[in-house]
Amino acid sequence: MHNGPTGARPTLTQFLIETRRQHPEATGDLNALITDVSLACKAISRKAALGALADVLGSAGTGNVQGEEQKKIDVLANDMFLRAAEWGGLVAGMVSEELAEVYRLPEAYPRGKYLLAFDPLDGSSNTDVNVAVGSIFSILRAPQPGRDATAEDFLQPGAAQVCAGYAIYGPSTMLVLTLGAGTHAFTLEPQLGEWVLSHPNLRIAARTREFAINASNSRFWEPAVKRYVDECLAGQSGPRGADFNMRWIASLVAETHRILMRGGIFMYPRDSKNPERAGRLRLLYEANPIAMLIEQAGGLASTGRKRVMQVAPQSLHERIPFVFGSAQEVERIESYHLDESLDSYQAPLFGKRGLFSATAS
Repeated sequence: MHNGPTGARPTLTQFLIETRRQHPEATGDLNALITDVSLACKAISRKAALGALADVLGSAGTGNVQGEEQKKIDVLANDMFLRAAEWGGLVAGMVSEELAEVYRLPEAYPRGKYLLAFDPLDGSSNTDVNVAVGSIFSILRAPQPGRDATAEDFLQPGAAQVCAGYAIYGPSTMLVLTLGAGTHAFTLEPQLGEWVLSHPNLRIAARTREFAINASNSRFWEPAVKRYVDECLAGQSGPRGADFNMRWIASLVAETHRILMRGGIFMYPRDSKNPERAGRLRLLYEANPIAMLIEQAGGLASTGRKRVMQVAPQSLHERIPFVFGSAQEVERIESYHLDESLDSYQAPLFGKRGLFSATAS
C-alpha cells in the first residue's frame, strides 16, 4: 500500500479537509484561516531558528500596550501574523499582545466572518537565551461578518472559540490545534515544509506528580496556593504521600506543551504583588486558547476559583489568574480556595527557620 509523501500520517491540510467533510455546512473559510496562521508560524520558526544571524535578538527599543519592552522578534512576529491573515477576506479584525487597539484591515481587503486574537511570540525574552518559545492564537466568530470589528466584538468568553492553537519553536517546530473535537499536534517536516499529524488526540492524565509555578513570588501568594505548594514540597512524608517535581520555564507555550505531553499542573495565580492586576496572563490571547486546548485534552483550566472559559472579558488586554493541567490537581486548588478556614493558613515556607528546632531540649 502506498502511504504517500508523509508515510501514513496526514498533513495539516488533509486533517482540515477531513474535519470539514464531517460538517457539510462549512464553507472552508476556517480551514483557510488556519492555513494562513500556520504559514505565519512557519515563517516565525525560521526567524527564531536563525537567532542572532537574522539580527532578530535583543530589544526593539519600544514598549507594547502592556508597558513591556518589545523584542525585535516580537515586532517581526506580529507583522507576520498580520500580513498572513489580513488579505484573504477571512477576518473582520485582529487583536494582538503587541497592539493597543483592534487592527483595522487595509481598505483593499474584504472583511470576513472570523476574529483572530494572538500573542505572536510568547516568552520572547527566552529567545536571547535559546529556550523554546511559541505563538498562541484564538479564533472567534465575528458578530458582524463583513464589517470592521470593534473591540466589543472580541469580548466573548473562551467557550465561544471555534479554534485555538499554538506553535512551539523548540528542537522540532510543532503546531498544536483544536477545533473543538480533541487536541492534535503536528510536527513541521522541514524538508517538505509540511505540518504532519504526529500526536492525534492528546490526553492529559487526571493525576500528576509535577507542578510549575514561579516560586520567587511565594511571599505574595494567597493561602490556598501556599497550602497546595507546601503539601507538594512536603513529599512522601507530607499530606500528599508522594514526592513532586517542580518546573518553571517562564514560557507559557513550553509549559503547556510539557503538560499536554506528560501531564502536570501550571499555576500563575492571583497574588498581592500588584493589587491593581488580577493576574499576569492575558485572557483573550493566552488563557482562553490554552484553556480550550487543555480542556479538549481532558484537563481543566481555571482562575483558581472558576472555569476560565466562562469568564466574560471586560477589555482586550485583560489579565487573569491561570491554573491548568491535570484535572484532579486543578480541582484540589479550587477546593482550597473555597475553604475559608484557610484564610489564616501560615505556610511552613514562611516560618522562622534555624539549625535547631525551637522544641529541642
